Amino acid sequence: MRKSRFTEAQIIGMIKEQEAGMPTAEVCRRHGLSPATFYKLKSKYGGMEVSEAARLKALEDENAKLKRLLADTMLDNVVLKDLLGKN
Repeated sequence: MRKSRFTEAQIIGMIKEQEAGMPTAEVCRRHGLSPATFYKLKSKYGGMEVSEAARLKALEDENAKLKRLLADTMLDNVVLKDLLGKN
């Protein structure tokens, strides 16, 4: 997955600028991103504070780790069943 150029704090700052009344086109121009990217980030981080965004990132990382562990365990189960079935 591609790493964002902006931190969660920067993204939330951009969203707050737009919510404070600055036109979206101006926010995008100042920070060098497209309006589509801005609205995508706004849908993910809109209404959050920096601490909540950090918590979201931690939960996403933990979820990815748990998914990898589950996939590894399921693969191990398949291999063991194949070995036991052949005997």
